[in-house]
Amino acid sequence: MHKAGFINIIGKPNAGKSTLMNALVGEKMSIITPKAQTTRHRIIGIVNHDDFQMVFSDTPGIIKPKYGLHERMMDFVKSSMHDADVMVLVVDLKDPNPELEEIADKLVHRNCPLIILLNKVDAVQTAVITEQVDVYSKLFKPDALFPISALMKANLEPVMMQILNYLPDSPPFFDKEELTDKPERFFIAEIIREKIFLNYKKEIPYSTEVVIESFKEEKNILRIAANILVERKSQKPIVIGRGGEKLKRVGTHSREDIEAFLGKKVFLELYVKVVEDWRNKDSHLKNFGYRQ
Repeated sequence: MHKAGFINIIGKPNAGKSTLMNALVGEKMSIITPKAQTTRHRIIGIVNHDDFQMVFSDTPGIIKPKYGLHERMMDFVKSSMHDADVMVLVVDLKDPNPELEEIADKLVHRNCPLIILLNKVDAVQTAVITEQVDVYSKLFKPDALFPISALMKANLEPVMMQILNYLPDSPPFFDKEELTDKPERFFIAEIIREKIFLNYKKEIPYSTEVVIESFKEEKNILRIAANILVERKSQKPIVIGRGGEKLKRVGTHSREDIEAFLGKKVFLELYVKVVEDWRNKDSHLKNFGYRQ
């Protein structure tokens, strides 16, 4: 009998959800930076086997929305709580008591198995782990709980075995050759956005969006043009930098990762465009893929 199901990963920002999914899937499906709110979309990564298909879903960190963008991000989280066959709550042991009131009741009254992963065991004392095992066991009454390190890939094998245990009998939902439901252009835009998060400070990473404008395959090279959108005119020169230095650095680092991702030579052009207050404009958010 074949098993298949959706395993949806939720948690607060910086809990390690994206690192976890990348480790479980064995591919870099989600971008990772030290900054909170790096993940904005619901990103699927698929693990295929002759006898099963695990469809993992990485989601944005749970926050209280300040912008229309945040509301769309939380819509992705809400939908993941409705269509899961297995829910996975990731907890950062370095910040073990985040505000989880928004989801506590839903998880306690869940209609599918809940696995809690206490992440970053490599960064805390054993006493902290023991204490938080007790706290989360009582608070959420999970079906399973594991202390892990997603970064070090520690204790992930029993997690995978437990997930497989919970999966329903089902034919696969996706072709067995697929690793995700997102197109190449999505991941290219995400790679560029990751470099923005790594190269700029304060509000700039959160005020930007990346849109792929052209994607032309030639015999020996792939030519890509992308717009980096900012919310205010004052942000444009910051992104570009003196003499274009900062934008060039983002372009170089992005191109290197895109070439590694696609396995081919890339010519990348980046432009900076002002789209006033795009994070609060419904039409722009829909165009940028922030919709169910």
